[in-house]
Amino acid sequence: MAAAQIQIVPYTKQYDDEIANLILSTQQNEFGINITLADQPDLQDIDNFYRRGNGNFWCALSPEGKLIGTIALIDIGNTMGAIRKMFVNQEWRGKDKNVALALLHTLEAWSQQHGITKLYLGTVEQLKAAQRFYAREGFSLIEADTLPTSFPRMAVDTIFYHKTLQ
Repeated sequence: MAAAQIQIVPYTKQYDDEIANLILSTQQNEFGINITLADQPDLQDIDNFYRRGNGNFWCALSPEGKLIGTIALIDIGNTMGAIRKMFVNQEWRGKDKNVALALLHTLEAWSQQHGITKLYLGTVEQLKAAQRFYAREGFSLIEADTLPTSFPRMAVDTIFYHKTLQ
Protein backbone atom coordinates (compact mmCIF):
# COMPACT_ATOMS: atom_id res chain seq x y z
CA MET A 1 0.00 0.00 0.00
CA ALA A 2 1.27 3.43 -0.85
CA ALA A 3 2.13 5.97 1.82
CA ALA A 4 -0.24 8.47 0.19
CA GLN A 5 -3.12 6.35 1.50
CA ILE A 6 -2.11 6.71 5.13
CA GLN A 7 -3.09 9.62 7.35
CA ILE A 8 -1.06 11.26 10.09
CA VAL A 9 -3.41 12.74 12.69
CA PRO A 10 -2.94 14.35 16.09
CA TYR A 11 -3.63 12.07 19.03
CA THR A 12 -7.10 11.71 20.49
CA LYS A 13 -8.17 9.42 23.35
CA GLN A 14 -10.01 7.10 20.96
CA TYR A 15 -6.60 5.63 20.01
CA ASP A 16 -5.44 4.84 23.59
CA ASP A 17 -5.93 1.06 23.43
CA GLU A 18 -4.46 0.74 19.93
CA ILE A 19 -1.43 2.84 20.93
CA ALA A 20 -0.75 0.71 24.00
CA ASN A 21 -1.18 -2.51 22.01
CA LEU A 22 1.13 -1.40 19.18
CA ILE A 23 3.88 -0.15 21.47
CA LEU A 24 3.80 -3.03 23.97
CA SER A 25 3.61 -5.67 21.24
CA THR A 26 6.59 -4.15 19.45
CA GLN A 27 8.66 -3.74 22.61
CA GLN A 28 7.91 -7.11 24.19
CA ASN A 29 7.15 -9.56 21.39
CA GLU A 30 9.29 -8.25 18.58
CA PHE A 31 12.34 -6.97 20.40
CA GLY A 32 12.21 -8.78 23.75
CA ILE A 33 12.37 -5.56 25.76
CA ASN A 34 11.10 -6.29 29.25
CA ILE A 35 8.80 -3.30 29.75
CA THR A 36 5.14 -3.03 30.72
CA LEU A 37 2.39 -0.45 30.41
CA ALA A 38 2.90 0.34 34.11
CA ASP A 39 6.55 1.17 33.28
CA GLN A 40 5.30 3.77 30.78
CA PRO A 41 2.92 6.11 32.64
CA ASP A 42 3.16 8.54 29.71
CA LEU A 43 0.98 6.16 27.69
CA GLN A 44 -1.75 6.42 30.29
CA ASP A 45 -1.85 10.24 30.12
CA ILE A 46 -0.70 11.24 26.63
CA ASP A 47 -2.43 14.64 26.68
CA ASN A 48 -0.70 15.84 29.84
CA PHE A 49 2.64 14.17 29.20
CA TYR A 50 3.24 15.06 25.53
CA ARG A 51 0.89 17.89 24.63
CA ARG A 52 2.48 20.51 26.88
CA GLY A 53 4.33 23.55 25.60
CA ASN A 54 5.23 22.82 21.99
CA GLY A 55 4.99 19.05 22.39
CA ASN A 56 2.54 16.80 20.59
CA PHE A 57 1.69 13.18 19.75
CA TRP A 58 0.68 11.83 16.33
CA CYS A 59 -0.89 8.66 15.04
CA ALA A 60 -0.46 7.08 11.61
CA LEU A 61 -3.65 5.48 10.33
CA SER A 62 -4.08 2.92 7.57
CA PRO A 63 -6.57 3.64 4.78
CA GLU A 64 -9.07 1.63 6.86
CA GLY A 65 -8.48 3.86 9.89
CA LYS A 66 -6.45 1.34 11.90
CA LEU A 67 -3.58 2.73 14.00
CA ILE A 68 -0.29 1.64 12.37
CA GLY A 69 2.25 4.02 13.89
CA THR A 70 3.02 6.66 16.50
CA ILE A 71 5.51 9.42 17.22
CA ALA A 72 5.69 11.95 20.04
CA LEU A 73 7.53 15.18 20.77
CA ILE A 74 8.33 16.45 24.26
CA ASP A 75 9.13 20.15 24.56
CA ILE A 76 12.25 20.13 26.77
CA GLY A 77 12.77 23.89 26.70
CA ASN A 78 15.32 26.23 25.10
CA THR A 79 14.03 25.46 21.58
CA MET A 80 14.76 21.74 22.05
CA GLY A 81 12.56 18.68 21.71
CA ALA A 82 12.81 15.00 22.54
CA ILE A 83 11.37 12.41 20.18
CA ARG A 84 9.61 9.51 21.84
CA LYS A 85 7.29 6.64 21.03
CA MET A 86 8.32 6.20 17.38
CA PHE A 87 6.69 2.88 16.53
CA VAL A 88 5.38 1.48 13.25
CA ASN A 89 3.43 -1.76 12.86
CA GLN A 90 5.72 -4.41 11.36
CA GLU A 91 3.55 -4.81 8.25
CA TRP A 92 3.82 -1.07 7.53
CA ARG A 93 7.60 -0.68 7.85
CA GLY A 94 10.01 -0.07 5.03
CA LYS A 95 11.01 2.55 2.52
CA ASP A 96 8.26 1.45 0.14
CA LYS A 97 5.56 2.39 2.67
CA ASN A 98 7.24 5.46 4.23
CA VAL A 99 5.07 5.47 7.35
CA ALA A 100 8.03 6.22 9.63
CA LEU A 101 9.17 8.97 7.27
CA ALA A 102 5.70 10.54 7.19
CA LEU A 103 5.57 10.50 11.01
CA LEU A 104 9.04 12.02 11.33
CA HIS A 105 8.36 14.70 8.72
CA THR A 106 5.13 15.62 10.52
CA LEU A 107 7.03 16.00 13.80
CA GLU A 108 9.83 18.01 12.16
CA ALA A 109 7.40 20.36 10.40
CA TRP A 110 5.52 20.92 13.68
CA SER A 111 8.83 21.55 15.46
CA GLN A 112 9.91 24.17 12.94
CA GLN A 113 6.52 25.89 13.07
CA HIS A 114 6.75 26.01 16.88
CA GLY A 115 10.33 27.22 17.24
CA ILE A 116 12.03 23.93 18.10
CA THR A 117 15.44 23.86 16.41
CA LYS A 118 17.13 20.84 17.99
CA LEU A 119 15.79 17.31 18.32
CA TYR A 120 17.14 14.53 20.53
CA LEU A 121 16.17 10.91 20.94
CA GLY A 122 17.24 7.76 22.69
CA THR A 123 16.91 4.18 21.51
CA VAL A 124 18.09 0.69 22.34
CA GLU A 125 20.68 -1.60 20.77
CA GLN A 126 18.06 -4.02 19.40
CA LEU A 127 16.46 -1.43 17.11
CA LYS A 128 19.03 -1.61 14.29
CA ALA A 129 16.63 -0.60 11.51
CA ALA A 130 15.54 2.44 13.54
CA GLN A 131 19.18 3.45 14.00
CA ARG A 132 19.78 3.23 10.23
CA PHE A 133 16.60 5.25 9.64
CA TYR A 134 17.67 8.04 12.01
CA ALA A 135 21.14 8.20 10.46
CA ARG A 136 19.61 8.36 6.95
CA GLU A 137 17.36 11.21 8.09
CA GLY A 138 20.24 13.40 9.25
CA PHE A 139 20.48 12.45 12.93
CA SER A 140 23.98 12.17 14.42
CA LEU A 141 25.06 9.81 17.17
CA ILE A 142 25.96 11.59 20.40
CA GLU A 143 27.27 10.47 23.75
CA ALA A 144 24.85 10.31 26.66
CA ASP A 145 26.91 12.81 28.64
CA THR A 146 26.35 15.46 25.95
CA LEU A 147 22.53 15.31 26.17
CA PRO A 148 20.82 18.46 27.46
CA THR A 149 20.11 18.24 31.18
CA SER A 150 16.40 18.65 30.38
CA PHE A 151 16.38 15.52 28.17
CA PRO A 152 14.02 12.94 29.75
CA ARG A 153 16.26 9.91 29.61
CA MET A 154 14.68 6.46 29.68
CA ALA A 155 16.52 3.82 31.70
CA VAL A 156 16.45 1.33 28.79
CA ASP A 157 17.99 3.75 26.25
CA THR A 158 21.69 3.32 25.52
CA ILE A 159 22.07 5.00 22.11
CA PHE A 160 21.36 8.69 21.53
CA TYR A 161 20.90 10.93 18.48
CA HIS A 162 20.68 14.64 17.75
CA LYS A 163 19.53 16.71 14.77
CA THR A 164 19.52 20.45 14.20
CA LEU A 165 16.56 21.52 12.06
CA GLN A 166 17.16 23.93 9.19
